[in-house]
Amino acid sequence: MLKVQEIREIIKLIDESSIQEFEYESGESKVTLKKQGGVAPAPAAPAVANTEVQQTPAPAPAAPQKEEAPVTEEKSTSPEAAAEASEEKAVDYDYEITSPMVGTIYHAPSPEDDPYVQAGDKVSDDSVVCIVEAMKLFNEIEAEVSGEIVEVLVSDGELVEYNQPLFRVKR
Repeated sequence: MLKVQEIREIIKLIDESSIQEFEYESGESKVTLKKQGGVAPAPAAPAVANTEVQQTPAPAPAAPQKEEAPVTEEKSTSPEAAAEASEEKAVDYDYEITSPMVGTIYHAPSPEDDPYVQAGDKVSDDSVVCIVEAMKLFNEIEAEVSGEIVEVLVSDGELVEYNQPLFRVKR
């Protein structure tokens, strides 16, 4: 079974190359990555399971971006909001945990459970920090660094993009 870091490395290599499609099979695992045509090629959401994964243009992730854009514009028009935004950016961190795939993030294993991590929690490199659901597969995301979670950047149930920052960590 491939680990998240291995999948990230494969995605990065394919993204930087002229390869348009990539398939990998090992035992029960199969990963299929395809670049989208157009201006900026994007890697597919990989999965580690008995299922073939293929990227298709995802209309759902595009919708929240349109909704979020006006909120960002409103913040930039108000001087008080701009000051708040600059204070938020002042959070001291060394590392960002990013999403290895497109999907829906969940901060807890089930709705009635406590979140895996919150701001102020200590994590080690193999600590599970959240789950990203992609195509009905629930992928545990590990911290990959040891340190303290200083900021949670996305809400539970939110759609996340490939390489989108999820948590900020102070090592």
